Amino acid sequence: MLRQSSRLLTRATTMKWRRPFSTDLPAANSVDSTFSDAWKKVIPNTEPPMTPSAFMKPRPATPSSIPSKLSVNFVLPYSSELSGKEVDMVIIPATTGQMGVLPGHVATIAELKPGVLSVHEGNDVTKYFVSGGFAFVHANSFADIVAVEAVPLDQIDPNLVQKGLTEFTQKLNTASTDEEKAEAQIGVDVHSALNAALTG
Repeated sequence: MLRQSSRLLTRATTMKWRRPFSTDLPAANSVDSTFSDAWKKVIPNTEPPMTPSAFMKPRPATPSSIPSKLSVNFVLPYSSELSGKEVDMVIIPATTGQMGVLPGHVATIAELKPGVLSVHEGNDVTKYFVSGGFAFVHANSFADIVAVEAVPLDQIDPNLVQKGLTEFTQKLNTASTDEEKAEAQIGVDVHSALNAALTG
């Protein structure tokens, strides 16, 4: 069994991909010809349905050289904080840890956890506290950051954070149902992250 798996692994690593894997592939034709031909054999008098690739716009090409700036879109459900802003770097609070994004970063999708998102433009650093969301980093030096809620760090009152942390910790200790415990735990997590952002 072990010999077979090592042989399959060797074979898999030496095989060439049938299709190139890259983020700058153009979108497929509006209708896949193989699917269309098969459809017409089964149902000759009906047009085949559109596939998801029919609705995809061509992806922007990956530049041949790494740009000097990263273009960032930072949006919330009710506003757009940054729109196509060219910056040097963004540090996002991903669930896997702090992630620095520079121009030329590999394409990535990261879930955000409560924490500090910092936008670096030369010597200027703007910090936001985000409660959660997603970051989409594209290979063409664009990053889209979508947050549920975000507040500039300098607008947060440390006294209210301490008060909220105390209240949610008490609720967590006295919660009787799973729902109450979950809500209290979320409150503790967010206020703990706020407190860490303000003190660290």
